[in-house]
Amino acid sequence: MQTTVTYEQAKRQVERKIGLMTHAAVFVLVNAGLMLLNMQLGRFSWSAFPLFGWGIGLVFHALSVIAHAPGNSWKQRMIQHELNK
Repeated sequence: MQTTVTYEQAKRQVERKIGLMTHAAVFVLVNAGLMLLNMQLGRFSWSAFPLFGWGIGLVFHALSVIAHAPGNSWKQRMIQHELNK
């Protein structure tokens, strides 16, 4: 089953991917800065906490971008399964 992706769907997917790339870049820069600050202070490794918490958010952001990709084969199989009922 072939689906036709409209211009608007493709544009929205590109915007999602750009948003994810921006999120990942900010994640890397901010957490690198926090780790450097943590190393300078030489205290308890507190920088792992925002890294872990924000990392979970970044993973879910990536999963949402992947799940909304037009033409996903698993999505098409589920739709075909429902149609065959």
